Amino acid sequence: MEKMAKAEAGQSPPLPPSPPLMPPNVKPEHVDLPRHSIMSRRGVGNCGRRISLLTNHFKVSVNTTDAVFYQYTVTISGEDKRIAKGKGIGRKVVDKLYQTYSAELAGKRFAYDGEKSLYTVGPLPQNKFEFTVVLEESRAKQQNGSPRGRDSPIGPGKRSKHSFQSKTFMVEISFATKIPLRSIALALKGNEVDNTQDALRVLDIVLRQQAANWGCLLVRQSFFHDDSRNLVDVGGGVSGIRGFHSSFRPTQGGLSLNMDVSTTMILKPGPVIDFLIANQNVREPRFIDWTKAKKMLRNLRVRPRHRNMEFKIIGLSEKPCNQQFFPMKVKNTEGTNEGETLEITVYDYFTQHCRIELTYSAYLPCLDVGKPKRPNYLPLELCSLVSLQRYTKALSSMQRASLVEKSRQKPQDRMQTLTDALRSYSYDEDPVLAACGISIGKQLTQVDGRILEIPKLKVGKSEDCIPRNGRWNFNNKRFLEATRIDRWIVVNFSARCDTSHISRELINCGRNKGIHIERPFTLIEEDQQTRRGNPVVRVERMFELITEKLPGPPQFILCVLPERKNSDIYGPWKKKSLSDFGIATQCISPTKINDQYLTNVLLKINSKLGGINSLLALEQSSLIPLIKDTPTMILGMDVSHGSPGRSDIPSVAAVVGSQSWPLISRYRAAVRTQSSKVEMIDALYKPLANGNDDGIIRELLLDFYRTSKQRKPKQIIIFRDGVSESQFNQVLNIELEQIIKAYQHLGEADIPKFTVIVAQKNHHTKLFQASGPENVPPGTVVDTRIVHPRNYDFYMCAHAGMIGTSRPAHYHVLLDEIGFSPDDLQNLIHSLSYV
Repeated sequence: MEKMAKAEAGQSPPLPPSPPLMPPNVKPEHVDLPRHSIMSRRGVGNCGRRISLLTNHFKVSVNTTDAVFYQYTVTISGEDKRIAKGKGIGRKVVDKLYQTYSAELAGKRFAYDGEKSLYTVGPLPQNKFEFTVVLEESRAKQQNGSPRGRDSPIGPGKRSKHSFQSKTFMVEISFATKIPLRSIALALKGNEVDNTQDALRVLDIVLRQQAANWGCLLVRQSFFHDDSRNLVDVGGGVSGIRGFHSSFRPTQGGLSLNMDVSTTMILKPGPVIDFLIANQNVREPRFIDWTKAKKMLRNLRVRPRHRNMEFKIIGLSEKPCNQQFFPMKVKNTEGTNEGETLEITVYDYFTQHCRIELTYSAYLPCLDVGKPKRPNYLPLELCSLVSLQRYTKALSSMQRASLVEKSRQKPQDRMQTLTDALRSYSYDEDPVLAACGISIGKQLTQVDGRILEIPKLKVGKSEDCIPRNGRWNFNNKRFLEATRIDRWIVVNFSARCDTSHISRELINCGRNKGIHIERPFTLIEEDQQTRRGNPVVRVERMFELITEKLPGPPQFILCVLPERKNSDIYGPWKKKSLSDFGIATQCISPTKINDQYLTNVLLKINSKLGGINSLLALEQSSLIPLIKDTPTMILGMDVSHGSPGRSDIPSVAAVVGSQSWPLISRYRAAVRTQSSKVEMIDALYKPLANGNDDGIIRELLLDFYRTSKQRKPKQIIIFRDGVSESQFNQVLNIELEQIIKAYQHLGEADIPKFTVIVAQKNHHTKLFQASGPENVPPGTVVDTRIVHPRNYDFYMCAHAGMIGTSRPAHYHVLLDEIGFSPDDLQNLIHSLSYV
């Protein structure tokens, strides 16, 4: 106990009771650690009932493996020798290059990634080329005034008169390397081949180029057609657009094309003024916040209704349209340009000189679509946002809910959408794929699955609870270990709720579930004046009332919110109660008080206050294979990042560790912030200058020891979420090594056995029943045909899909020193889904 006290005080003795086994005078961080590599498959599972499935993988036939991709580096520079920049400029230049110089390239078709790499099947005639490419953009001349004059607006011009603004680019193409297609064939046989991913990336680039030629918006391996039928309005001037993901994947069944429905966010195309009103949620243009509008509109592309051209917004005019003057040159009577210069407003220019009626733009700012020192102005009402402009900011909770509701598809509908798309896109006709001898099947791949037995649960009074279709309830059942609530309060932010009635019903329901709940210490109603304040002020005032009315902190607070979903009070309330005061709270917003609703609320309250609702029957009887006899700790690790473009928000690393072995359903969490957008957790082991370790793993190891009858973990199972296949080696050789160092820092030389599993949810493989319209049953496992030809992975859909199409979790076993059989590991993961 004395050593344990020292550890909790910040020192780092060995885990008691064993003495340290480290060699003398050797610091733990200097111990040589093994380097790990990703393990190969260990057979397949056999447990469960067989089920015939379909999956959204389409068979790819490769008629020749002798083809070799030649990679060339593409450098595009302007006349000033600077590297050309700008969205889409690379594809425009390279397309023009092929039109102009296809003979010099021996007519060979190529795949271009839009940036610096170009690929051909077989070599080009030379290893290095230099070409001059001229891009011409037509623009209408102005009848009156110069369209490019200083501080000028853009008028309509005459369609019969055009000038051509040409830009010259220098393009250098130089040989970089060879990528043999044979590497894919070798990988499909289970061999380790270095450049397999390179060859697959080339095939993916071919698909991206084809989509670019169709005028699609490209987002990584997904593409989105400009078709209004694919749009769903989610509010705030933002739309979800449905498109398709497509990528080539090596599988046990051969090379396949994984194709799936994909959704991204774009700005709703249409009049700019409509977008601003929707985006700021105001009723009329006069309520628009123009500072916010300027920030929102910057770099967006618009098309004025009087000109068939696109312009990029760089800002807004300083004054309204009817007050923003610019100098306009007027031709003299002889028709030469040596006329006088008049000061005229943008409004007068368009209404008087261009004969364009403006109905509401006079008092609104103009869009500036010129250069920083050479503005060009367009009245707001003439401009519409062009389509396919990505929206990358974080969605509000309301927008997310709307997107989920409007974009989900039933399994049968998704299958039909995918097969229709594959037939219409005619990938086989692509000249680069044809040169490789590649053809793509039009049917979903058939695959055998297994439905694992649903684990049995134990609840109060030693009763069994058997889930049905992945679900269970506590009707007429008691909690396994019910907590006791002696000191609690109710706070009410909702004018419509009777908190006295709610508290009485909660106490009655708790009695039936085994929870003893005393009457609340007090009921606190929000005063009417405070309701008009902002959420933070309302929460602050409520805590002032709590402090005034209570002699000390309550054990628990029940908080009644005014809205059932997306309440703006929820965030500030949780921050204040949990972070500032450390008080457990449960938020509710009931529409109907009944036993089912109150039971669901009590399930959360009991867990938060240290109770146990249910256990797996296996863990209660200590029958879990390979875990029941050896102290085993389970870790779950993930990193959350801020929204795209917010590099100022730190990422948050969280790790949960199991407690109270041999149980596997009790956990505690440790959280740290780290550098923005960094995926590898850097605080698992954190040595300080004084020799102590301030890392996450030390916390969790000591807690495991404390709750597991002074037993140290001899086995550690790690579940890692949120990493891509390219980061698997980093998980093994950075994060795992940190965990080992943290263990050694506590004075231990005997390193535990590790099993490391990556759980991916952000993938595009879907499973469908071959003989029914429903989602696959809970417990469905697939570990053949569509899995990796060499590495150890499998798909599992542990949950019941009630709406939309279920997405299975894709598990990758990177390391298994514990030695689970495929059946044991799959059943363990399935069981963990029920704790």
